[in-house]
Order: sequence, then C-alpha cells, then structure tokens
Amino acid sequence: QAQAVESGGGWVQAGGSLKLSCAVSGRTFRMYAMGWFRQAGGKEREFVAAISRDGVEFDGVETIYADSVKGRFTISRDDTKNTAHLQMENLKPEDTAVYYCNGALSIPDLQTSSVMFGWGQGTVVTVSS
Repeated sequence: QAQAVESGGGWVQAGGSLKLSCAVSGRTFRMYAMGWFRQAGGKEREFVAAISRDGVEFDGVETIYADSVKGRFTISRDDTKNTAHLQMENLKPEDTAVYYCNGALSIPDLQTSSVMFGWGQGTVVTVSS
C-alpha cells in the first residue's frame, strides 16, 4: 500500500508562514486527488484542502478549501516528483494541529475521508499568539 510522508511543520508566530510537503511512494500518485487534513488536540481529524488529479476539474473546480483556511492556504502538486504541498500564510493559533496528507479517487472522497493510503505520522504545526 502506498504511504504518504508529511514534512515541513514547525513553530511559527501568528501571521507567519509555513510550507508543508507530502511525498508519496509508488507510481500511481498522478491517479489520485490529493488532500490535506489536520487534527488538533482532542478533536476529530478535519478536511483542510484538496486538489484534483492531473489538473482534471471536478464540477469546474480544481482545488477546494475548508472555509477556515480559504484565502490563506494554497494546495499544489508536482506529479513529476510525487509530491503535494500546502503553503500556509497568515497562520493563526487555531491552525495549530498535526497535519496529514492522503489521496483518493476524487475530491468528494477526500472530503469524506474515503482515502487510499495508510495514514502517516503527520507533521506538527504550532502557531503561537
């Protein structure tokens, strides 16, 4: 089973930026929509952002974001390197969480956590006020 490995987390002050990376083993990366999720202490894991596979649009949308991060986070992918990224700007203390990435056959599947890969260890993002 393919595995996603997240990196790039760290500590940052409110208003700062971080860029997360997700590396996926195997040759099938380009077949999947990719998404980012996060889990704060004591809370359920939640959907953050997704990008469709191979630039294919879903209902005319290539990327989708949770309302809480819209306008601040940008998801991207590089199929030549089997990687996905999450650029996070204007970070807030409520963004503090463990961030995970995963893939699915479609963006709606990502939004319902019907994912294809095993969950990795995640990368920790801490935003101080």
